[in-house]
Amino acid sequence: MLASGPPSRMGSSVSPSQGIFPPSNIGNSEFLNVGASSSFPPPELDMNKNDETDLLSVSWNQNSGCIAAGTSNGFRIYNCEPFKETFRRDLKSGGFKIVEMLFRCNILGLVGSVGNTHYPPNKVLIWDDHQSRCIGEFTFRSEVRGVKLRRDRIVVVLEHKIYIYNLMDLKLLHQIETLANPRGLCCLSHHSNTFVLACPGLCKGQVRVEHFGLNVTKLINAHDSQIACFTLSMDGLLLATASVKGTLIRIFNTMDGSRLQEVRRGADRAEINSMALSPNVQWLAASSDKGTVHLFNLRVRVFGEDTRPNSPRGPALVHQNSSTSLDPLVSPNTGANPNSSLSFMRGVLPKYFSSEWSFAQFHLSERTKFIVAFGSQSQNSVLIVGMDGSFYRCSFDPVRGGAMLQKEYVSFLKFQSRSTI
Repeated sequence: MLASGPPSRMGSSVSPSQGIFPPSNIGNSEFLNVGASSSFPPPELDMNKNDETDLLSVSWNQNSGCIAAGTSNGFRIYNCEPFKETFRRDLKSGGFKIVEMLFRCNILGLVGSVGNTHYPPNKVLIWDDHQSRCIGEFTFRSEVRGVKLRRDRIVVVLEHKIYIYNLMDLKLLHQIETLANPRGLCCLSHHSNTFVLACPGLCKGQVRVEHFGLNVTKLINAHDSQIACFTLSMDGLLLATASVKGTLIRIFNTMDGSRLQEVRRGADRAEINSMALSPNVQWLAASSDKGTVHLFNLRVRVFGEDTRPNSPRGPALVHQNSSTSLDPLVSPNTGANPNSSLSFMRGVLPKYFSSEWSFAQFHLSERTKFIVAFGSQSQNSVLIVGMDGSFYRCSFDPVRGGAMLQKEYVSFLKFQSRSTI
């Protein structure tokens, strides 16, 4: 089972070949310790626990090609297209409530569950599965709410603070104070030429956006109610947000904070569990506890051309991969998302009647939480994974919209594949 030697003493260093240089003492903070762990035997596999396994968390890797599942016994990694289990660790010490992948490489960020006897929920492990060892540990005074990885950074989310470390030497680079954040809300850009981080601000309904490469901080007052969910485009230029009301989703330009578009999930209050922007930023998908995944068409142009089919060409707008422009990112509405039939009275009626509704939908159970992503092998596919151990791959008609077509269903906790990543 997983076991490690004691972490390195604060302020000590480890040889460059191990890739770890613990940071210096940072004074009074939630941060307690970070260091390298000695090598230890690989976790013991137990092939007889399928019927006893509970799912504690599911998450996508950075390009949505894989699913990382934290279970009551350890963790599992699944490839999405085609769907198959590629790797697992079943442990005697307990499970992991957070499993964060770094694209498809061997580095994982792990946080133990409450019942894990070796790794408590206030500790982050940086695990190298190729070497079968923990190459770094971070210990905090409070429970870790989230972990995010980039090729060059490790981000640890606590309820009131976010810590940002350099991946190569584990040096602490930044600390950010946030409003109470029990959901561990935080997201990163993943283009190599931009580093954008979004997190809750210090006021209700506010999102803080850090453009680290430009040394720019933008505070976006996105909603009147508390923020429930948000996501960034791959380059960090677009931000989609939802509040605890769960009726409206808003899209912002992260450079100047301007609101670019507003779409409506529904009229009744709902909890939006996840959102995803497609790689070409043409589509936004959102899942909620109402059991429906909604797909919205974004009015965004890339390379100066409208990305929607059969749309009239408009004036050239910003190229999505540039994080230095303040140009508007959205074109005039040409009706891709349905509007209310009373929208011609927009100046008189409340916002409810003039909101843009979803372009396509897929209906699921209301009894479990689902998270969404876009397929990497098809521009018109949506991937959905549920906390009941279900995986769906759906397709949508990019011209007509309407009900999505289910293409694949898998109950993935029953998978027995033992191939490696």
